[in-house]
Amino acid sequence: MKPPPSPSTQSLRANIWRSAGRVLLILAIMGAVFYLIVIPWFFVHLLTKGRYQYPDANQGKTPKSYGLDFHWVEFHSAEGILLRGWFIPAAGPARGTIIYGHGLNRARVEMLPEAVWGHALGYDGLLFDFRHAGQSGGETTTLGYQERLDVQAAARFATEQRRSAPPVIAWGVSMGAAAALMAAADSPDIAAVIADSSFLSLRHTLAHHLRFFLHLPGFPLADLVAWGVARQGGFWPAQFNLGEAVARIGSRPVLFVAVEGDRRMPPWIARELYARAASPQKRLVVLPGKRHGEGFNQATAQYQQAVKEFLAGIPPRRP
Repeated sequence: MKPPPSPSTQSLRANIWRSAGRVLLILAIMGAVFYLIVIPWFFVHLLTKGRYQYPDANQGKTPKSYGLDFHWVEFHSAEGILLRGWFIPAAGPARGTIIYGHGLNRARVEMLPEAVWGHALGYDGLLFDFRHAGQSGGETTTLGYQERLDVQAAARFATEQRRSAPPVIAWGVSMGAAAALMAAADSPDIAAVIADSSFLSLRHTLAHHLRFFLHLPGFPLADLVAWGVARQGGFWPAQFNLGEAVARIGSRPVLFVAVEGDRRMPPWIARELYARAASPQKRLVVLPGKRHGEGFNQATAQYQQAVKEFLAGIPPRRP
């Protein structure tokens, strides 16, 4: 038989186990801090404070590149943030005014092809950079929630300062679509919306993108990032809900656009928003293609036809 371990050996083993337990506890705390504080803070900062702009095929172009007259314009949001853009007057008596809203990490040039088409249909057009994007001022991006105020400011500027023709239609892609829907929900001045590749809610889109890009679970990371983004933007995450917004638009026309192969904002989101919309003049078009927000470039003829038919059904408004 082996002799029992000496008291000194037992004490040494106990100390080793205690030390190992402390190390594991410290590692667990460090892991929790990293996952629950550092990673959410990184994503919040990236989304709200980063000013990276994706390369664009139209970079460096202006409406003049397409033979269109335009004016450089400046106006302010309700909180006084300076917004810059281009105003493109219709060639003749305008059928209305279209406000164009770009996506996250983009600028007004993203919507230039759509604006050229809108001009061909006889509309005044206003393309502008959202707050904290392009040449506009502002220190924070909120993924569309506070950008709704920029859309409303653009509509007021076009109609009051430029004496642009009613009705006002807000046409946005991705973040711009979310901002357009939220703006219309709050403001009856916007007569109709073209929502291209919108998301469903702040929390849902964060959870979806975490799974899609990083294979991370939505809970609790998406909730923490949503809370951080909302805190930076001065609102509550639950307020940023596009399903509730489309219901508040009421009877005004809404065209929902999706791309069949878009994995970031799959077509079921547009179908869900369409189902929640109360308007008898709502429409839905799902276009062939794969890239997020690229329906106008990938299925141009079908997109243009859908927009043309949609705009034809919007009743005119008197100035």
